[in-house]
Amino acid sequence: MRAAQVTRDTLETQISVKINLDGTGQASLASGVPFLDHMLDQVARHGLVDLEISARGDLHIDAHHTVEDIGIALGQAFAQALGDKKGIRRYGHAYVPLDEALSRVVLDISGRPGLSFNVEFTRARVGEFDVDLVGEFFQGFVNHGLVTLHIDSLRGKNAHHQAETVFKAFGRALRMALEPDPRMTGVTPSTKGSL
Repeated sequence: MRAAQVTRDTLETQISVKINLDGTGQASLASGVPFLDHMLDQVARHGLVDLEISARGDLHIDAHHTVEDIGIALGQAFAQALGDKKGIRRYGHAYVPLDEALSRVVLDISGRPGLSFNVEFTRARVGEFDVDLVGEFFQGFVNHGLVTLHIDSLRGKNAHHQAETVFKAFGRALRMALEPDPRMTGVTPSTKGSL
């Protein structure tokens, strides 16, 4: 089973993340940031990964540290659960629409962190959630998950829809990249021999 548990304890946040990459899409989420929980539920369901995340953070200041640190801890757990990466497809991509919004996510489980985040949200907040934190979450994830990730919001008028298509597409691209490739059994999907 490709699974891991990570805790991150700082002066700003206390976070626990459990992940099972071969799950069924179950999620137990208590970040203290309801909109982020809603988005992470999309990742679990569309990625068919099981997630348990609990967090306490300095939300009396704002959600920045909590959201970023959840991205960091999730990236660490992802990298641990993935192990040696042998036999995976490595690359994944997805287009996901939601009403007027459409996003594309392309990723490479490359062993190299990189984020190209091209999302111009139509408003600054969804409820109490600052949409700038979406990019912070993914930056934390790629830095510690060692993933190259391209996110493009192709269109959209509703910021909630824009964010939701990004997280759903991320889950689906992740699912594709994590799938075992029957023609690569026991082989690292790289000409270098390692990722």
